[in-house]
Amino acid sequence: MIVGIEGTVELKEPTVLHINVHGLIYEVFISLQTYGALTSERIKLYTSHIIREDAQLLYGFAEASEKVLFQRLIKISGVGPKVAMAICSTFSSSQFAQIIASSDITGLKRVPGIGPKSAGRILVELSGFDAELTQQGSPKNLASSEAALALESLGFKKELVSRVLSQCESSDTASLVKEALKKLQKI
Repeated sequence: MIVGIEGTVELKEPTVLHINVHGLIYEVFISLQTYGALTSERIKLYTSHIIREDAQLLYGFAEASEKVLFQRLIKISGVGPKVAMAICSTFSSSQFAQIIASSDITGLKRVPGIGPKSAGRILVELSGFDAELTQQGSPKNLASSEAALALESLGFKKELVSRVLSQCESSDTASLVKEALKKLQKI
């Protein structure tokens, strides 16, 4: 799994970058928010590596909170990487957190490819996620968000995961998951 990439920009377009990493050139899909944040030729991005039957795709983000938002969005039924990138292109993480907090379906429908039904489903699935987005930035918060995603993918309820992770003291993702699983066994 490729979780980050650092190199020199070979090609820069609004939705795609070609990054040269020691002679190997990667194609990385980016949001308009990330495109606007890239100012130098040498860059470092957080990435989400998606492996499908017919392709391996890299999605790059200038901020860790944008990556967390993207990864959470693609877990929602009916939201694929293209729609998630459209959301990341339309809103910054903090703007999207405000949309979630205020349950603004009209604002979410401004994103290309999202109708009223999809907007409602996204708001329901991400209720409470706005607090996580506004607290992003420190490594502990990123590790906590990644641990929450891992535990939810194992079938644990979002509310239970949040409560257990708030009691954990570890600072990296793997340790947080282990500590949380021990606490979840006792419940």
